Amino acid sequence: MRIALAGAGAFGEKHLDGLKLIDGVEITSVISRRAEQAAEVAAKYGAKHSGTELDEVLVRDDVDAVILCTPTQLHAEQAIACMKAGKHVQVEIPLADSWADAQAVLKVQQETGLVCMVGHTRRFNPSHQYIHNKIKAGELSIQQMDVQTFFFRRKNMNAKGEARSWTDHLLWHHAAHTVDLFAYQAGKIVQANAVQGPIHPELGIAMDMSIQLRSETGAICTLSLSFNNDGPLGTFFRYICDNGTWIARYDDLVTGKEEVVDVSKVDVSMNGIELQDREFIAAIREGREPNSSVAKVLDCYRVLGELEKQLESQS
Repeated sequence: MRIALAGAGAFGEKHLDGLKLIDGVEITSVISRRAEQAAEVAAKYGAKHSGTELDEVLVRDDVDAVILCTPTQLHAEQAIACMKAGKHVQVEIPLADSWADAQAVLKVQQETGLVCMVGHTRRFNPSHQYIHNKIKAGELSIQQMDVQTFFFRRKNMNAKGEARSWTDHLLWHHAAHTVDLFAYQAGKIVQANAVQGPIHPELGIAMDMSIQLRSETGAICTLSLSFNNDGPLGTFFRYICDNGTWIARYDDLVTGKEEVVDVSKVDVSMNGIELQDREFIAAIREGREPNSSVAKVLDCYRVLGELEKQLESQS
């Protein structure tokens, strides 16, 4: 399986680290906005080609699939371009920053029949898989999810502290993780409300946001997001269930009493990004729809679109 990576920033390298652990996978090309960065990362991971334009890899016959870790605003357009060029594609979360664009990607996937998977990593983290398996087995049901997504990002910086060429977004990026996860664990979302704090004068985005969700099962979710939080950083999920309480921190899980839950046997790895990439490769090889396919995560973007309209009406 010959893979090209577009977007060689902090998250792109996480994918490359995961891919090198999967048998039969070759990184053939690395694309980045800066030629020197693309060349450096390509050399590090053994890719024979590097460049600055996605079009360069779409015409190559040694590329079977593309992973997009590019700016959010490019995701939908680039995912469509990949499929129209005959390449399977995994596009990092979010799929799009509008409901219309998300639907457009699904249309092309259905027309081409290629694998189009979205990087909804929470479906693959062992911590959330553990809860999902219990739900599927009928051992518990969610009453409430309480989620905090907290960062300190008052400038356009990535996870490595490097300057970004684009502006991140609490709703279309960070909320997407939880909106999809809540529906995955508790059922279709039937009610959604949102409020946001002041708009940053330079970044042009809200730095604080609060979202409430209710699923068809009656479960509720409260999500708090901030780019202003100067404290513990990351996303913290509390599952309040009819049969126990759990707190998930990415790949790790504890009970409500902070007792460590062993999730090392949930899957073949403890790394959610690696597991996500394994699913992408397996779906292509087996000719099947992957977990977190564009079709399976599409409803998340319907909800985000509805929330955006609410927020616009409040301004």
